Amino acid sequence: MGRRTILRLQLAYLLALLPSAAWADSAPLPALGANLNLVSVSGISSGGFMAAQLATAYSSVFMGVGVIAAGPYFCAGTYPELNYLGNATTTCMTPAIAAVAADAGISWANARRFAQAGFIDPVSNLARQKVYVFSGSNDTTVKTMVVDAVPKYYALAHVPAANIVYDKTTKAGHSIVTAKPSDVACPVTAPPYINDCDFTQSQVLLKHIYGPAVQKPSPSATQGITRFNQGEFFSSERASMDADAYVYIPAVCQRSACGVHVAFHGCEQGASVIGDRFYNGTGYNEFADTNKLIILYPQAHPSSGIPANPKGCWDFWGYSSDDQNNPNFYTRNAPQMKAIAAMIQRLGQPRSVLASATSQ
Repeated sequence: MGRRTILRLQLAYLLALLPSAAWADSAPLPALGANLNLVSVSGISSGGFMAAQLATAYSSVFMGVGVIAAGPYFCAGTYPELNYLGNATTTCMTPAIAAVAADAGISWANARRFAQAGFIDPVSNLARQKVYVFSGSNDTTVKTMVVDAVPKYYALAHVPAANIVYDKTTKAGHSIVTAKPSDVACPVTAPPYINDCDFTQSQVLLKHIYGPAVQKPSPSATQGITRFNQGEFFSSERASMDADAYVYIPAVCQRSACGVHVAFHGCEQGASVIGDRFYNGTGYNEFADTNKLIILYPQAHPSSGIPANPKGCWDFWGYSSDDQNNPNFYTRNAPQMKAIAAMIQRLGQPRSVLASATSQ
């Protein structure tokens, strides 16, 4: 074998170790003058935990949150006698009995404590949020007794009962729900965790968050998805985030101020695993078209080394923290949450800001 052939094989091996998106020639996330008074977030599974985490840590930013098949803020810190990972995989997923499941009172006490210490935004902001919560009655991955803590947490935060919707009667497996017969059957838990249960969950939660005056979603998305350079928003080697992510920008948002919704995929649902199934197939874009909403799809990817994140989950137990002795995954300084907050701020900048910066 010649030296040139060996070098080519070594290069191919190195490329295979990196996310494929890292080699894409992607553009910066555009500045669109978005209306940052109309920002919300939702997610499924680890993305649901991240949505709950982000909506509390940055509560001054978010007007609403959708938590699908996940538990409350700082669930991984529920019982100090367990480490964060131990809580995440038992207390926050499959506790044997309700007495050792996620606890709304403990999460609320921790949120108040962290706010007083300045680690997160004031918890008084939570009272204004609209909240959608979902647990499939056939979900054995994150049990309903865990999800039950989410509406209780928001009730403790003084969110009016009318602002909280909790669906735990749909016979879904562990999944985000659609009305597409081509998706996984409703009661099943199987990849890509997108299940046909005869309604489009993303649109139900967005209607709840943005109010009864929202317009009927378009039959199909009218714009293509935009890939952008996510890598500029994080520097930590432990972030487990792809170099690229995706954003859906309706035509109207190119010329007028739109709201922003952050949609988090779950474990094994990132683009590096299932392609466009999440960001093009879960109904968010069709709602966005008729309701002046930009949809931001951040991307996490699997990592079998450092950090240990083999299923490409969002961090709700501490793998992304640079200081593993003092994880900060639940604070405003958490690498993933800080990156998302910066993306939102970019979308809110005047259109001229990024254009002038990139032309210099």
